Amino acid sequence: MLEDQTCLVTGASRGIGRAIATELGRCGADVAVNYRTSEAEAAAVVETIEAEGGDAVTVQADIADYEQVEAMTEAVHDRFGELDVLVNNAGITADKKFENMTRDDWDRVLDVNLGGTFNCTHCFFEDIKAAEHGRLINISSVVGQQGNYGQANYATTKSGLFGFTRTLALELASEGSTANCIAPGFVDTGMLEIVPGRVKEKILRRIPLDRFATPEDVAGLVRFVASRDSSYMTGQVLGVNGGMEW
Repeated sequence: MLEDQTCLVTGASRGIGRAIATELGRCGADVAVNYRTSEAEAAAVVETIEAEGGDAVTVQADIADYEQVEAMTEAVHDRFGELDVLVNNAGITADKKFENMTRDDWDRVLDVNLGGTFNCTHCFFEDIKAAEHGRLINISSVVGQQGNYGQANYATTKSGLFGFTRTLALELASEGSTANCIAPGFVDTGMLEIVPGRVKEKILRRIPLDRFATPEDVAGLVRFVASRDSSYMTGQVLGVNGGMEW
């Protein structure tokens, strides 16, 4: 499905990013597995992809640092050539009630979740634009649609991706490349593990399917959006949230 395509997944050493990178590799893509500090975990993702017959490489970069992203771009080009699919997945949280949130809490989350998305998209924009099947895929969150208590900074970044995606979709359309946004609900990853049990029970009551998403639930949709089958879909926000209203 994705043979001859080169994909970069940011924040791909664990959780949703790991599942996405593994799925794209399974479908025949060459995959660049970005990480910031988790080198061993990123290497394990590469090993998994290669064990299934794919080709992958780890690429280290703090995506909030433009110079590091430039170096990562060069590394991807040296290994695989120009990029076809960029999945902006990396993100962080720094949760606090707004009244207790510091400017540093605000800036750190925006620098990674929005600044990092800008950096990666800017560095690979010409690749995506020139690709025969260029794909920009931004991973947002249902929190960007609903808001969430104690996450003013995170929710702001995730809703900001909607406008960014729509604008890039318009700017890429003349070249036949697309930009779409995927907004997962609450996914069973490390981020959810630290949530108190009583809070998780409250969240579950809001999910009609009565379960949290798995990383693979998200990866399957990314696979479709990255493929040629999605060629007439652009500028969309696609919810994977178990039926939650927003």
